[in-house]
Amino acid sequence: MLTGKGGPEMLRPVELPVQEPGSGQVRVAVRATGAGGTDVTMRRGWYMFAPRIPFVPGYEVLGDVEAVGPGVTEVGVGDRVAALVVHGGYAEKILLPAQVLVPVPRELDDGEAVALILNYTTAYQAIHRVAKVRAGQTALVAGASGGVGTALLELLHDAGVRVIGSGAPARHALIRELGATPIDDRHASIESGVREIVAEGVDAAFDGLGGRFSSACVRATRKGGTVVGYGFSGTHNSKLATARGMLSVLLGAPLSGRRGRFYGITAWYRRDPEPFRADLAQLFSLLAAGKLHPKIAARLPLLAAREANEMLERGGVQGKIVHLATA
Repeated sequence: MLTGKGGPEMLRPVELPVQEPGSGQVRVAVRATGAGGTDVTMRRGWYMFAPRIPFVPGYEVLGDVEAVGPGVTEVGVGDRVAALVVHGGYAEKILLPAQVLVPVPRELDDGEAVALILNYTTAYQAIHRVAKVRAGQTALVAGASGGVGTALLELLHDAGVRVIGSGAPARHALIRELGATPIDDRHASIESGVREIVAEGVDAAFDGLGGRFSSACVRATRKGGTVVGYGFSGTHNSKLATARGMLSVLLGAPLSGRRGRFYGITAWYRRDPEPFRADLAQLFSLLAAGKLHPKIAARLPLLAAREANEMLERGGVQGKIVHLATA
């Protein structure tokens, strides 16, 4: 449970009573959840979709239905399911409305499957529903070694897009492994790095860093291209830097002849959950077919939330941190 705003030490284990599902609800025994930058933003009290503190964080869950309430026909006891929950995932059990659940093929690895719920669906929708990038085009992924960044690299490469990924030099081997050309975003300009490879600029840029990186992503994109901001993991310590990134994407991009969009999976999901359900089901099918290979940064015990948040605070996480009941 997050007991107050602050550092990872504010995440503390608590015991809560097990509740029976009400009408239309199910109780899920959690097998896996994940940790990510949004959990850090929530812990610092900045996230608009977080409930009032104290609450249990945890953005996504995968588990087994262990009890169903009256009127539930969508799933039954024993079904393996997944859900985007926004909070509540750092727990052994969770109550959820039955209609939010997405079936999970039983042959999938829990850690790889849970990595798809937030990270890969974010990447998939940013590519296909927001930027609408096509095969043969070029794209930049800023902050390419994180959970969503690695998902973007893999999905763009598989879609036939020429990809450039920015990151510290220590992350370049991973970026190459995922089919992209790496550039340094710590000691050099993103714009200059991109234009040495694609002189006219990329067709689309995906900015997961925010702050000063956002304007660089705009400049690295060709006129008429699209800049998609999401997450802004590089601005967790500064509301001013977050605002700077938003202004660059939403105002600076259009003023300079580019299209600027900000994508947030929760806002999209709350407007209409069906695209999320369809896209996650598609991603599960691709994983089952061996066409996706999520990069797992660490597999931690289910309730090791503080340890995961400490890793996120230190930075340099390559891929997705997952929590597993069997770890």
